[in-house]
Amino acid sequence: MKATWRAGYHGLAACMAVAWDSQLSPVDARTLKAGQMRRDMIGVWFDVARAKTGRSAHATISARTERLLTAYIERFPAQLTPDAPIFRNHSGAPYSKDTLGDDFRDVRALVFGHQETRRLADFRRAGTVEALVGGIDPETLSNKMANTLSRSNFLHDTYAPVQLVRVREADAARKRGRAKLREQKQDKKLHGAGQKVARRDDAND
Repeated sequence: MKATWRAGYHGLAACMAVAWDSQLSPVDARTLKAGQMRRDMIGVWFDVARAKTGRSAHATISARTERLLTAYIERFPAQLTPDAPIFRNHSGAPYSKDTLGDDFRDVRALVFGHQETRRLADFRRAGTVEALVGGIDPETLSNKMANTLSRSNFLHDTYAPVQLVRVREADAARKRGRAKLREQKQDKKLHGAGQKVARRDDAND
């Protein structure tokens, strides 16, 4: 997100950060409006009726994303009305499917090169992996994502109503899972380095 902001894509950077934390689909993230923003003693979230399923969701964001979102909103020359879309492209127009995708591809190529193929939609999948590794149960994860994920075997067809506290449990599980995934990645690097040293030692014997 930092590279995106520094490249001048402020609306995209804020949208990406919100999408990452909330696990909203790209269409749900880019169409968020100022009037959907809520706050309590713990932090900020958005009340959302998902575009594809119509199911409600509490789109929670981290304190770090809140700071980025606040910095972005403060760049607007006037206060946003409740019905005003938050995320906009360079021209100041609300992001459409095409303009969001175009800007994301531009930044992706700038940061990772043209060979990179990851999409904004992959954020949901990555977040799911983090939450599951972090030990979240499927029902609570479904509250976070507001989606039955019919192609997955571990989720039921019917879930309990969305509850903010359970959504935040999924956020906590993602943090635990992210830490575990980083540890696994580091262990693989150390194991690979050890194997290289062993092979060199064998060659010198």
